[in-house]
Parts: sequence; C-alpha cells; structure tokens
Amino acid sequence: MSESVYKIIELVGTSPESWEKAAANAIETASRHLQDLRVGEVVQMDIHLEDGKNLVYRTKLRLSFKYHEDLRD
Repeated sequence: MSESVYKIIELVGTSPESWEKAAANAIETASRHLQDLRVGEVVQMDIHLEDGKNLVYRTKLRLSFKYHEDLRD
C-alpha cells in the first residue's frame, strides 16, 4: 500500500425535508469542488426553528479527501 495523506474538513448541509437530504446536499456540493472524497462522518444534526416550527434540517459532516500535492514548479 502506498503512502497517502488525507485532508479532513467540516461542512454543514441543509434541507427543508430531512437530515439525510441535508447530508446528501453537503456531499454533492463538496464532490463538485473536491477530488477523491473518501469518508463522510455525521458529527451533529439539528433543526433550525422559528416560532416553534421546523424551518431547516442541518447536518454537520466531517469529510475526508485524498491530498494531492501540486506538481507545478
């Protein structure tokens, strides 16, 4: 197995429908900007409320992706 380095970031995805869709939104957005996503870990789930009503489901994730050094000189 070759040596690798992974970067870990935290993101918060949101959805008016569910925590699962909030997580999927975060992963989908991250995958458009980052290469080699490897692992997603749910850190926290909460609901933004106003006047006692659900407004937005929020899921905080830790995502890891493989770090590639910039080979430009």
